[in-house]
Parts: sequence; structure tokens; C-alpha cells
Amino acid sequence: MDLTLSETQEMLKKVAADFVKAEVPAHQMTQWYQLKETFRPEIYRKAAGLGWVGMLLPEAYGGAGASYTDCAVVFEELGRGPVPGPLFSAGTLGAQIVFEGGSEEQKKSWLPQICAGNMIPVPALADTAAAWGPESVETRLAKSGDGLTLTGKKRFVFDAEAATHFIVAARTDNGEIALVLIDRKSAGVSVNRLIGFTVSAGEVVFDQARIASQNVLSAGSGWRVLDAALEKTLPVLCAYQVGGCQEIFDFTVEYTRSRVVFGQPIGRFQRVQDHCVDISIHLDAARWAAYEALWMLDTGQPAKATVHEAKAIASEGYHHACNYAHMVFAGPGTDYGHPLMAHSVLAHTMYQYLGTPAHHKRLMMDVLFPRK
Repeated sequence: MDLTLSETQEMLKKVAADFVKAEVPAHQMTQWYQLKETFRPEIYRKAAGLGWVGMLLPEAYGGAGASYTDCAVVFEELGRGPVPGPLFSAGTLGAQIVFEGGSEEQKKSWLPQICAGNMIPVPALADTAAAWGPESVETRLAKSGDGLTLTGKKRFVFDAEAATHFIVAARTDNGEIALVLIDRKSAGVSVNRLIGFTVSAGEVVFDQARIASQNVLSAGSGWRVLDAALEKTLPVLCAYQVGGCQEIFDFTVEYTRSRVVFGQPIGRFQRVQDHCVDISIHLDAARWAAYEALWMLDTGQPAKATVHEAKAIASEGYHHACNYAHMVFAGPGTDYGHPLMAHSVLAHTMYQYLGTPAHHKRLMMDVLFPRK
């Protein structure tokens, strides 16, 4: 297994790092997260102009035809920001769902718009906020005249406020799961921001919202399509979390060198050193798990178990890296003007996004040791 970055990947990494420094300065980023104004249309448009929306898609549909690792090195740098907005939820996962489950006509119509940043299809999948899997889908899709109606409530939709469209998982009359695309401006669709120690998340309500039959992506195999899209995109999300861990490690170590207590830098105290070591352990675990999954995808090897492992380790790693950094920074780290708070709120939100670590560990074991 060779995880050395190519010259092209090193270039992508540098361009993304320069983008973050120019477009997401820390003083501005912390304000966005404090006010929960994390969708910045100008940033999303610029990222789309650089080809970072739909990176994994073939060029025939407006994508970049990039490898999984190409995409990941960009998202790792974006995670260092952390750059807010639907670059993963819509620009990567949403685009991949359309690619995996859409008809040729749908792909030719929608994917170029997604890659250009004109269409932002945010997945709205689970109805039960704390659950994940096909059993969490309760929204109903019913026939109504020459079309369909959507009724239900998605209680946790990441980047809901950024959406121009939603990709909705819903139950059909025969109990199967379908995926449908609906315009956010459709009658019967409303979005409510979630309040609490979370960010970029909203509740989306569908009250007899009408959908044209041609907007059905997958009539009865919706969750299988979603699983296929997740297998290819979750490692990219993991790379974003790795970037967050790396940024936390870097500014925490720097703080231990500059913060002086009792006449010496706090980095000389063993307990502080222990916390920095704990951050580095979670960072390394998340990095190597994520990049192993990416390497397996790029080389065409079965990667399902490794992808679940990476998602579990990266979500736990980001969450724990924030906790250990708070132990080092103490009071100053709880100020929303400090970058650590932005990472903390985001890590807390992402911990259960698309399945908790415990859920993905169970799925990993199901792949490795199938139940009879």
C-alpha cells in the first residue's frame, strides 16, 4: 500500500490550502459559526469554479473525473478551515447519489448544473434524528393524480439551509424506499434551523409537497443506491475530519509553546504533553484509516468494511481531538471567537452525521463476519 501523494495531488493540496487562507480567515470563520451562518454562497461558487463540486464525476457530466485520493487531499485542507457549506453534502454525496441512481436523462440534465454550483441537492434521508439506516425512513411518498406527494419530517438534515433542492428518502405505498428530487421552493416544503450545540443542521418538513414523476431517482432501491454512493464518498468526508484534527493539533501545540505559566511554557508540563499526544493518536488513526479506504477504492479493491472503519475512527477522532484540545486551552478555548469552538461544534454535529461510530462499527463487523 503506497499512500505517497503524487505531484498532482501535492499541487491540489497547495491550491486548497491557499484557498482556505484567502477565503476563510479565522476571524471571519469563527463569526460564521457563532452566528450559525455557515452557508456562504460566494465560497461555494468559487469552489465550484475550481472544479471541487462533483470532483468524482466523469467529465462527460461536468465533473473533474478525479480519483478518490485527489478529492480527499482537497477536502483535508478544507477541513482545516473548517470551510463551511455543502461542498460535501451536496457537491460530493448529493452528486454521487444522482450519478448512482439517476437515469441517463436525469444525469445529463442535473449533474452539469450541480457541478457548476447552480443546483445544490442536499440529501434529506433519516426521519429519526438519532437513528440511521433504512428503518429510519418514515416519510411517505404517495400517488396523487398524475404526480406524487411527499409527507413527512426529516429531523436532522445537514446543510439544509444551503439547499436549492432536496434528495429525499421516502416510503412508497408498498413499503419500499424511493429517492426523489424536490425543489426547495415547492409548496409544502419548509426548513427550520436546529437550535443547540450543533451547526449547519435543520429540520425539513414536507406537507403534501407535490413531485413530478420524472423527479423520482430510484423507485424501490433507494437505500441500495444510497449505500453505493456512501461507499464512494464517506472516505472524502473522513479526509475533511482529518484536516480538522490536523488543524487542532497544530494550533494546540503552538499554544503550548507560547502560553507561559509559572515562568515556563505550559508544554513543559507532563499532563499538557499527554493531551497533545492523545490528539496526535486520534489524528494518526483517522488519517491512516481514511487514506487506506481511499487507496482501496482507487485500486479497485473491496472497500466496504474499510470505509465503515474509516467513518467510525474519523468521527471519533475529530470529536476526541476537540475534547483534548479544550483541556489544554481551558477557558480561552470556550470563547466562540476561538477557532477551537467552531471545530467543536462541527465535530459534535458530524459525530452522528450519516451514522454514528457505533453504527459503522457494527456494519464493518457485518461485512467481515456475515450473519447466517
